[in-house]
Amino acid sequence: MLRMVIRRLVQLPLIVGVVATLTLALAWGVPGNPLENPEGRRPAPEVADAMARQYRLDSFWGFYYSYLRDASGLGYLADRLGPGPHPPRPVFDLGPSLQYRDKRVNGIIADALPVSMTLGAAAVAIALALGVPAGVIGGSRAGRPIDHATTLLVLTGVSLPSFVVGSVLLLVFSLWLNWFPVGSWGSMRDLALPALTLGLPIAAYIARLTRLGMIEALASDYVRTARAKGLSEFEVVWKHALKNACLPVLSYLGPAAAGAMTGSFVVESVFSVPGLGQHFVNAVQNKDLFLIMGVVLVFATMLVVFNLVVDVLYRWVDPRVE
Repeated sequence: MLRMVIRRLVQLPLIVGVVATLTLALAWGVPGNPLENPEGRRPAPEVADAMARQYRLDSFWGFYYSYLRDASGLGYLADRLGPGPHPPRPVFDLGPSLQYRDKRVNGIIADALPVSMTLGAAAVAIALALGVPAGVIGGSRAGRPIDHATTLLVLTGVSLPSFVVGSVLLLVFSLWLNWFPVGSWGSMRDLALPALTLGLPIAAYIARLTRLGMIEALASDYVRTARAKGLSEFEVVWKHALKNACLPVLSYLGPAAAGAMTGSFVVESVFSVPGLGQHFVNAVQNKDLFLIMGVVLVFATMLVVFNLVVDVLYRWVDPRVE
């Protein structure tokens, strides 16, 4: 397992580098000039020319090499090894924001990422709390009315878009019943509705995977042996079959958790959550290359790390997996 972890950590910068290259190529081709956006910063022409030269916005390859040099930490290392005074700078410098005046991308991500991670962690917790029991109940009673009911709920959860679910929850529980506040952030009540909206589709997929895994596990030899020993149905289902039935869920949780914890653009927009998703949407609209690249790099890194954690857990749960 240690060799696998080391190999994946070595692959991490290569994967992130490929993602950064593709992202920059796509973002560079978007029409518009971030220094001439009427809704963003509009410096004087001479200042805009100086900024374009300073940040290499006039050359794709110039910007590419300059950005990766600073974002990867090579620029910090070269600065520390060189002669002369060394002004303070972050190790992984993601550059300035072209949209927000006097703000660095590192600072924007440092402020917004904890919000998105809190929302994502709550959504994943809700998804597991709802999805696993629903899948176990449906899989252990396959073909019965309760199985059909859980399957219908799963299909509904998968099919409904997040903006529809969020709008309905906001309308019912915030405007009609006045149980939860609207457009605020900072308390558990503010977290409940957006986390539920973000977690319901994940819960639907988890329930679907758990149900299929449970049906397969209950038909296996070791479950028949457990029943022949006289174990109760509760012990057979929840202590023996559930462990193997959740293996597909572990595989799904890697990208699902990374996506949830880096913020859902739609959910954050509906509930006015000050997370990373809104910054990314604004960055794309204003062609803020530094902010676009910073958010994508954070997302790609988290995705690789979460998948690595899932692979380790997979081997811990089932030692037969090589």
